[in-house]
Amino acid sequence: MDKATFKAVSVSKSVSIGALCRRTLPLDCSPKEGDVREGLSSGWTSSGRTSNELSSALEHCRTLTRHHSKTFYFGSRFFPLSQRQAVWAVYAACRQGDDIVDEPGGGPAVLEEWWDATRTALSGSGFSAQHAHPVGKALRWAASQYTIPAEAFYELFLGLQMDLKMDASGQPCADFADLELYCRRVAGVIGFMIAPICGYSGGERTLDYALRLGQAMQLTNILRDVGEDLERGRVYLPQTLLDEYGVTRAMLEAGQVTPPYRALMRFLTQQARAWYTEGRAGLPYLHGSGRLAVTAAARAYEGILADLEANDYDNFSRRAHVSGPRKLLMLPGAWWEVKSQPKLA
Repeated sequence: MDKATFKAVSVSKSVSIGALCRRTLPLDCSPKEGDVREGLSSGWTSSGRTSNELSSALEHCRTLTRHHSKTFYFGSRFFPLSQRQAVWAVYAACRQGDDIVDEPGGGPAVLEEWWDATRTALSGSGFSAQHAHPVGKALRWAASQYTIPAEAFYELFLGLQMDLKMDASGQPCADFADLELYCRRVAGVIGFMIAPICGYSGGERTLDYALRLGQAMQLTNILRDVGEDLERGRVYLPQTLLDEYGVTRAMLEAGQVTPPYRALMRFLTQQARAWYTEGRAGLPYLHGSGRLAVTAAARAYEGILADLEANDYDNFSRRAHVSGPRKLLMLPGAWWEVKSQPKLA
């Protein structure tokens, strides 16, 4: 799909690009025939690249994933090698876009360049490995192995634009609908990218569950990072909820964990948990060890909410997290959850 076609797609709240993603993915999706291989011997070597180059690019993505998201990386380790590498490539590409809007030196023009490079890597049209970033090389390989929808990356692009618009206006999300849309675009659609890698059945319903699980994880990130986001001048907490609970921008900037603030955090924590519950209903439709990988990641992410609660919702002076040992202790529960699920895939 070319750029003009993408720009012609409606991006209103009522007609989301997620529907387009569902139409472009098969209703029952498994990896392409012959994909899941332990080596790196795709068509890359015949087009002039060595497996060492690709291996280096995938290792770059692995390192980036492990550094920036220990929880996501923890879950990814339960995929078979080929799927794991593709998941790292997808994460790394998403992370590149995220860094553009979070770190100095970014901006709209740089974000457009990221989208152009990402779209080229996904389609393969005009792709040049000689000039590509390692993340681009890895993503091109992943897209050649699995049906990763470019439309999902475009919706991510729109979500990252929301960050830049927030920077320009200095205003938080207007209401909960804006927050939900943001969570969908920057994380929910990751489910559209990951589901074809691990394989799934159940059609659109499974993608809806994957979307909801990604939204739950993003809302968890937002609740964890209120203090860090303020340092960037961003407030993702909806203005309508801030008004309803009597929490002001000045109170946030002062790091005041007041009873009204705790009540707001409690409400949003309950919302995140409701999304986790809804999203988990799709786990039985995932194929193979992808079921355990996603279950383990979801449990670890949800554990961040428990740590936030244990710290009395103080997300200004301390970052809620789940330690490595705690993640390992969660594994038996994740394994049992998978084993007790009906096998619908």
